[in-house]
Amino acid sequence: MDNFILFTGTANPDLAAAVAQKLNIPLGKSVVERFPDGEVNVQLLESVRQKAVFILQSTAPPVNDHLVELLAFTDACRRAAAAQITAIIPYFGYARADKRQGRREPITSSMVAEVLQAVGVNHVVTLDLHTPQIEGFFRIPVDSLTAVPIFCEAIRHHLPPNFVVVSPDTGRVQMATQYAQWLNSEVVVLHKHRKSGTETAVTRVVGDVKDCSCLIIDDMISTGGTLARSIEALLTAQARPEIIIAATHGLFVQDARAKLSHPSIEAVFVTDTVTPKETDWQQLKIVSVAPLIANAIQRFTIKSPDSISDLF
Repeated sequence: MDNFILFTGTANPDLAAAVAQKLNIPLGKSVVERFPDGEVNVQLLESVRQKAVFILQSTAPPVNDHLVELLAFTDACRRAAAAQITAIIPYFGYARADKRQGRREPITSSMVAEVLQAVGVNHVVTLDLHTPQIEGFFRIPVDSLTAVPIFCEAIRHHLPPNFVVVSPDTGRVQMATQYAQWLNSEVVVLHKHRKSGTETAVTRVVGDVKDCSCLIIDDMISTGGTLARSIEALLTAQARPEIIIAATHGLFVQDARAKLSHPSIEAVFVTDTVTPKETDWQQLKIVSVAPLIANAIQRFTIKSPDSISDLF
């Protein structure tokens, strides 16, 4: 397994170390520095010539800093004659900017895709993209893995007998269906109206939640506002005050923890695609995606790439 090397940026060093441990390899040696004015500099401390390089870096907050760091890593590897550069981006920032809300706005996720390709990324691996059409912004292979199976295994023993899976909006119905199939449950959908880029309102509960516990699923938790309003709508519809939340990416910006400190919430499950900051939150449960990513890297480097399809 000396034909590839795994580097980590500063966004997910613990996750990268866990992936390296699963692969039984050392992390690639590198130095990331920031100058007083904020500019980033990356130096590779070992050869990557004619090797397959994997760079693990989420574009989590601070999004722009981590994105430029990933670009710098890629450029360093390309200039050092790497044979193949795969960007493992567990959390793909700017994913919500996949279309124009008005006539004079950028499609930022498309812009990020163009920049990653221009700097030399040959392959992108990510988890639970906010919307699947982002793959169409790339002209290179994109593998979007899913954390749903490992989530279900972690959550299964926390669920009461009578529960339903709740999609917070129509965009997450497919993911909710996957959860329901794994957990043998029904799906309830919340209709959501977006008032602005940061504010939403739940207008209707589609499905019966009366006297049921709820597993609310999502791809990410940002400010927690949508989830807080979802909980209010479910309780108004006479759901039991026994709610579990599962979201792949836990950003927890602004006052998200305060919004989710509701007495009806029994647990909040997220993965380590974003480095956890809330270390003293009793309800918060972290599920590692290191085995999933390590498995994908093994299949890319040892077996036929066709065998990765069951990880989607």
